[in-house]
Amino acid sequence: MITLQGVSKTYNKNKTKALDSINLIIPDGCIFGFLGPNGAGKTTTIKLITGALEADSGTISVDGHELPGASLAARRTIGYVPDNPELFSRLKGIEFLNFIADLYGVDREERQRAIDTYTRRFEIADVLSARVGSYSRGMKQKLLICGSLLPDPQNWILDEPLIGLDPQAAFSLKTIMRERAQAGKCVFFSTHVMEVAEKLCDWLAIIKKGALVFTGTLDELKTLKGKDSSLESLFLELVEYGGEDA
Repeated sequence: MITLQGVSKTYNKNKTKALDSINLIIPDGCIFGFLGPNGAGKTTTIKLITGALEADSGTISVDGHELPGASLAARRTIGYVPDNPELFSRLKGIEFLNFIADLYGVDREERQRAIDTYTRRFEIADVLSARVGSYSRGMKQKLLICGSLLPDPQNWILDEPLIGLDPQAAFSLKTIMRERAQAGKCVFFSTHVMEVAEKLCDWLAIIKKGALVFTGTLDELKTLKGKDSSLESLFLELVEYGGEDA
């Protein structure tokens, strides 16, 4: 379980408040969708949870490990797929996967099983001997997803993971997300694809200009708005779509 209490973040360069006293509980055993316009604070929130950024105030706890004090212990519970698949271009695909496995201390037998399983599911097993720099964006995204799963993380955090994926890979990703949630893992992802969020998510949080405007289930959102509308319609009504990057 991941919890954020009173978390705020301001970027010093222009004094922009990216997050303003966020309170959020992300439970195990569900798929939790994080929605918001561009610049609403989604990526900032994810970077704070993964330890890539440090909050100005508030507390973040990942499976009982508080950040930043226990950031290393927290990171070991997290598999992370960033929104930009920039990888070590000179490494071969298999070298990148072994590098990730080494970071997490995954033993040889378990890493080989996981590499075989996930690279086959994402149809990149036959290109692992090629250098990452030769990969398309979609192939890099698939490699990142496979790498994030090697340590069998309790918390799987994905930032816009569907971008660049072909239909088969997107289907595989959504299937694995459901499998992991059913196994009691925490699955937290941001997306702009409302149709996917509507069909896939057990819980939703919607953020606008650094503040949460809704947390709950889709049915609760429909009840709140008094409408049996699509998630896309309800989302647009809540956020009055727009924003600047943050």
